[in-house]
Amino acid sequence: MATELRVNERIRVPEVRLVGPNGEQVGIVRIEDALRLAQEADLDLVEVAPTARPPVCKLMDFGKFKYETAQKARESRRNQAQTVIKEMKLRPKIDPHDYDTKKGHVVRFLRQGDKVKITIMFRGREQSRPELGFRLLQRLAEDIADLGFVESQPRQDGRNMIMVVTPHKRKSEARADVEADKARRAAEREADREAERAERTQPAAAAGKAPGGEG
Repeated sequence: MATELRVNERIRVPEVRLVGPNGEQVGIVRIEDALRLAQEADLDLVEVAPTARPPVCKLMDFGKFKYETAQKARESRRNQAQTVIKEMKLRPKIDPHDYDTKKGHVVRFLRQGDKVKITIMFRGREQSRPELGFRLLQRLAEDIADLGFVESQPRQDGRNMIMVVTPHKRKSEARADVEADKARRAAEREADREAERAERTQPAAAAGKAPGGEG
C-alpha cells in the first residue's frame, strides 16, 4: 500500500537504484544524490522495491501517486460491489411460452448489466437426457448473443446443468443507457403533448377567421 512506502528522508540506506519520473533507469546512486535530484525536480524520492539490493527508488509526485492509487482502489471496490449475479431456472422440457418469458427476464438482467446464472433442473428420468439441457442452453445463448456472452460453459452440477452469461456492457454503461432511454422517451412524450396542443388551438384560430364570422 502507498501508506507503507518509505519516502524521502525516511529512506535510510547508503545507496539506491534510481528510476526517473518517466521510468528511465538512472542507475545506482548515493542516497544523498538521489534526494538532491528529487529536490531539484520538485518531486519525492519513493522506495518502490525495498527488498531489492540496493532498494529501487523512483522520482515521483507522491501526493498525486497516493491520490491516484486511492481512486483506483475505490473504483475496484465499486466494480466488485456492482457485480450482481441473477439466477434463472428452467426445465429441460419447457414450453414455448414459458421459454419466452424466462428469456425476457434474462434479457432484462443483461440490459441492466448483471450476470445471469442459468440453471436447468432435471427431474426423474430427465437426468438420463443431459443433451436436452445442453441444447436448451445453447439455444438461449444464441438468442441473447447480442446482449451477453457465455462466460462459463454448460456444466453438470448434481441434478442440474449450469451456464453463466455475462453482459457485453458494464453496469455503469448499462445504467447510462437506461437513463438515456428514459430521457429520450420523456422528450418524445413532451413532443407529442406539444403537437396535441397545437392541433387543438388551430381549429379555434381557424374558426375565428372564417368568412361571415363578423356581425
